Amino acid sequence: MTPSLRRKSVSMQVTPDGFVARFAQLAVAEPDRPFARWGGSTIRFGTLDGQSAAVAAHLHDLGISAGSRVVVMLRNGPAALAVIWALARAGAVWVPVNVQQRGEGLGYILDHAEPALIITEADLLPVIRASGAAPRPTVVHGGDGTERELEAMLAGRRHQFPRPPSAEDVCGIMYTSGTTGPPKGVVVTHRMMRLAGEAVALVSDVRDGDVMLLWEPLYHIGGAQVILVPLLSHVTLAMVPRFSASRFWTAAAESGATHMHHLGGILQMLLKQPAAPHDRGHRVRITWGGGCTSETWREFERRFGVQIRECYGMTEAASITTINDRGVVGAVGQPVPWFDVSVQRVDGAAAGPGERGEIVVRSRTQGALFPGYFCNPAATARALRGNALHTGDLGSWDNDGNLLFHGRLTDSVRCRGENVSAWEVERVAATHPAVEECAMIGVPSELGEQDIKLFIRPRAEATIAEQALADWLAARLAPYQCPRYIALVAAFERTASERIMKHRLSTRRDDCWDRQAAR
Repeated sequence: MTPSLRRKSVSMQVTPDGFVARFAQLAVAEPDRPFARWGGSTIRFGTLDGQSAAVAAHLHDLGISAGSRVVVMLRNGPAALAVIWALARAGAVWVPVNVQQRGEGLGYILDHAEPALIITEADLLPVIRASGAAPRPTVVHGGDGTERELEAMLAGRRHQFPRPPSAEDVCGIMYTSGTTGPPKGVVVTHRMMRLAGEAVALVSDVRDGDVMLLWEPLYHIGGAQVILVPLLSHVTLAMVPRFSASRFWTAAAESGATHMHHLGGILQMLLKQPAAPHDRGHRVRITWGGGCTSETWREFERRFGVQIRECYGMTEAASITTINDRGVVGAVGQPVPWFDVSVQRVDGAAAGPGERGEIVVRSRTQGALFPGYFCNPAATARALRGNALHTGDLGSWDNDGNLLFHGRLTDSVRCRGENVSAWEVERVAATHPAVEECAMIGVPSELGEQDIKLFIRPRAEATIAEQALADWLAARLAPYQCPRYIALVAAFERTASERIMKHRLSTRRDDCWDRQAAR
């Protein structure tokens, strides 16, 4: 029997409005209520309200108004929280950018977004200037006083806005790696952010008094959506600067965390750590996220005493589309209440159980799907067809109506929790003076997901040293974009249209240079 289009895993009262008004209400009613903890200090609703209002006042003085785009390149911390809430309450458009971005990739995003302002860490100013992007007004965090300082804004006067943004207003533009072209800016509305927070609460089964360990960067939708959860339940965020496998359970125990988030190879990395007292000396009862392999699932639960709850989604569909709250190993579950999901064959017909096809998402709540890509009508038309989001992801149903995820249909690699576009990496590598042409593929990683393997055909009479090439690429790519494996080839097999036949490239890991082994 073919699974029906509509699948519902939970029942709840969906509240698809915005979230700024809710934050303002809580700040007035419960100013001393903890919102998050950072470095031993508590960030309370009242404090965050005051700081974000002060930043909003300065933004207003700088000419930032509703609809203005503001690029934010900040690491996790109280300042990043205040800026995000300031932009949300001002109705400005938050454009988060990965602090690891650099070179052409960064320059493209900065020029494409055309921001009215950039808010960044002081040490990233040289990176921004070296990207080749057009100069923009800038506010820095952690500077030496020679630039406009974020610290002064945080301590300034408050600004009150006449009304909160509506649910349909644009909250942010989140750039995701392209697969056959440059990054695309996903337009995210206030309603979508609210629903993302609702979905996190569902998949993680939060209760009043819970503590969510937040290690994922706020410039990523996986981190950004979590800051909505304290508005929905009496939940506190335990923020840490970054993920550390060796200190993870210590941080979880010290923070009293009840929940953690996983993606990519996070769970595999934790399993590789030596046994320690904190393996069970913590309060974490649920880890939620994506990327847990079937082989890892039960082993992780047994060792750490933590329930795994997988989910599937993408930024274009309010982050989370399906959740697995039934413990079906290897499945990403069934749709959240505001989405219908189908799996379609190439001919458009519905795929039967066990039959693979493209995952297609339809909205049961107006505005749950994104309105389009920023200034990219062609990409929007490819993704949104027939009132549905064609995800470009491969999936199938099991006999009980649980969705299984089988990877991307398109030319990208999932590495370290990030989608890495082959186009982006190949474009940079091809500019090396000794490279004639190149091709990137993903190969299986021992940590789950994939590692990047880059094939290089050198120019005639040119000599390429793999280590030197890897160092050259590292100066021009984000760390998660850098290939682990480099293979030198004399020629590429091609199609009749002269495209490189990537499916014929070797996925072996022992026939090429390995960056990890060379350390």
